[in-house]
Amino acid sequence: MSDVRITHIGGPTVLIEAEGWTLLTDPTFDPPGRRYAFGWGTSSRKVAGPALRPGDLPHVDAVLLTHDHHGDNLDDAGRTVAAAAGTLATTPSGARRLGAHARALRPWQTTRLSAPGRPDIEITATPARHGPPLSGPFVGQVTGFALTWEGQRHGALWISGDTVLFGGVREVARRFTVGTALLHLGGVRFPLTGPVRYTMTARQALRLCAEMRPHTAFPVHYEGWRHFAEGRPGIERALAAAPSETRDRIRWLPLGAPHDHEA
Repeated sequence: MSDVRITHIGGPTVLIEAEGWTLLTDPTFDPPGRRYAFGWGTSSRKVAGPALRPGDLPHVDAVLLTHDHHGDNLDDAGRTVAAAAGTLATTPSGARRLGAHARALRPWQTTRLSAPGRPDIEITATPARHGPPLSGPFVGQVTGFALTWEGQRHGALWISGDTVLFGGVREVARRFTVGTALLHLGGVRFPLTGPVRYTMTARQALRLCAEMRPHTAFPVHYEGWRHFAEGRPGIERALAAAPSETRDRIRWLPLGAPHDHEA
């Protein structure tokens, strides 16, 4: 049986400690108040800071970066954290921008973390689409990650990345038994593009959980920014209306407090 410690730092930033490994997703550590441009006339203001500072972190063995080109997934302070990590896994375009330190992963490609005295962790890039059909050239490459290691009881630990619900995400459920899912929610939208969503809503996440049937799913990426259109209250309203078999799979992570979880 394998246990994992998960600490939600804020937004998409999560510290994962498993089998002696320390991994960090999408490092964002800038203070609140600044407005960030996301391209094509869109922007957003950060309204809440991280629950932990970079100096509070243990040594980070690997950063799992879903994409590098949006400030709510990698900011200035986060770049310093990512540069100091032993490994950085991200998209091919992100790896080109970030340099030789980064490992480029296309969808379904894998890389491995190996060290004496610790079990290997296999990292598989999973498809993500950060917007509606045909939006890829405008929003850029994004990836999710599936983590597997010997001794997992319930299945892979999956990080969705910033994505809407589409066939590539559903394919994850066909290729992996997912034990733990970190779901990037928030139903992101911008005034410039009207009702178009760029990440999953709670209703989409519930549909996905009904198909994927993870043992536990944790919402992240739903607070701290103006462009997160659906925060925790909206997510909870959707959960209240969902069938209990699906609703009971969703759990909340306390910000800044380690959560010990059976993986």
